[in-house]
Amino acid sequence: MWLKTLCALAGLAWAGVADAGVVVGATRVVYDAGKKEASISVSNPDRSRPFLIQSWIDNPQEGDTTRVPFIITPPLFRLDTEQENVLRIVRAGGHLPEDRESVFWLNIKSIPATDKNATNQLLISVNTRIKLFYRPKNLAGNATLAYQTLTFSRQGGELIARNPSPFYISFASLRVGGQEIKHPGMIAPLGTLRWPLPTGARGNVSWRAINDFGGTSAPASVPL
Repeated sequence: MWLKTLCALAGLAWAGVADAGVVVGATRVVYDAGKKEASISVSNPDRSRPFLIQSWIDNPQEGDTTRVPFIITPPLFRLDTEQENVLRIVRAGGHLPEDRESVFWLNIKSIPATDKNATNQLLISVNTRIKLFYRPKNLAGNATLAYQTLTFSRQGGELIARNPSPFYISFASLRVGGQEIKHPGMIAPLGTLRWPLPTGARGNVSWRAINDFGGTSAPASVPL
């Protein structure tokens, strides 16, 4: 039992080292259609180990094999110790709505290099998955303030949110009368989202959103 515990702790220590190797420069990427490309940095602060970086973009729905209308360069490269590189995302055709945002998944996978002199190694590949938003030109409204346009209503035991804006709104927090709704998620442009109301929840609905830079907005509140 003691030996098994020691091995488990050693595994966790190695996992922490591997996981801490590569740093992605943002928690989301917004592709402005008025620009030629979007970019995100990837850095390796590790002083002893290089990484192989593999990147690709997925459709938002799992299992959707439709060709993604973006290319990412470089898709595969070596990131040496204490170095940084920039991934560039370019639109590559395809038909996307022009009256609202679209969302995709950006994957950045870091694969640690092996040590030829080591006899026992535990190497863990880490895939960082963040949202890629495609924002068409000349959308009505302000993306930064779009979260303030949300409307809420109660129907039976559910809280219903409606998003009249053309922007995706990701919740940082959502409360009803001080009671938290856990994992509120993200509401699509011109979309509706529902949650079970916490037992006995009454009073105002208050919420914060995540902005383009991964920060948290000022709170908003409306009576329910």
